[in-house]
Amino acid sequence: MRLLLDECTPVGLIQFFVGVQVDHVTAIGWSGTKNGKLLARMVESGYSGLVTTDRNLAYQQQVNAGQLFVIVLIARTNRLADLEPLMKLAIKQAYEAKPGEVRHIQ
Repeated sequence: MRLLLDECTPVGLIQFFVGVQVDHVTAIGWSGTKNGKLLARMVESGYSGLVTTDRNLAYQQQVNAGQLFVIVLIARTNRLADLEPLMKLAIKQAYEAKPGEVRHIQ
């Protein structure tokens, strides 16, 4: 499994994905890439799923015709301290998610 964290998620979330290849949009130079293009780039680059705090992404974009899954983290803020409690369930859901699925974690 290969995951990408989008711009609105803190880079510090990477530490929770032990044993999973995880990149952050900023680290790979894709900052500012719009959602539709981002999803297409992800497919081309071999990613399995996207982790985001953008609650509207699933409604704005097709999740690339079933080639990727999306994990949406829903917390009070996008700060690491607020997202950390969601990570155990988010990781479990990432392993269970199938291409085309959007899973909301709160």
